[in-house]
Amino acid sequence: MDVDQRLDELAQMVEQAKAVPLSASCMVNRAQVLDLIEDIRDALPRSLSDADQLLAEREAVVAEGRLEAQRLIAEAREEQIRMLSQHEIYLVAVAEAEAIRAETEDETSRMRRETDDYIDARLATFEITLHKTLSAVERGRDKLRDQAEEEYVDDDQPLPS
Repeated sequence: MDVDQRLDELAQMVEQAKAVPLSASCMVNRAQVLDLIEDIRDALPRSLSDADQLLAEREAVVAEGRLEAQRLIAEAREEQIRMLSQHEIYLVAVAEAEAIRAETEDETSRMRRETDDYIDARLATFEITLHKTLSAVERGRDKLRDQAEEEYVDDDQPLPS
């Protein structure tokens, strides 16, 4: 379940809880609150592990691109050595090797940019989720504080004679 949704449920539970007379406290179902907290704890590590997995995937893609680039460069060098016997063919081979190298570098750069963009988008989503979570917690705490202040003001009012 979504962390934001669980936090909203928790905040709603606190907001709708019955106030304890003559105190800033309220009564909530302990089991329900603990279940919601456990659900939130379970969901947060998944979000964090998702971010870690994305970073690992990025590194794997970059490493794969490097290996592919090295393989292509090695193939180009072998081709170049084989064609050294004829000058015109040699010049063509050098040009092709350079084109392959440039293409490989371009492809590696493109893959790195796409991977970085993807990871940045996922991390931005994760950041938004964390901000929403923090906002929900702050709203819940503010609500509790407001209820406590209202009860304190009500307790200080003189009784009508």
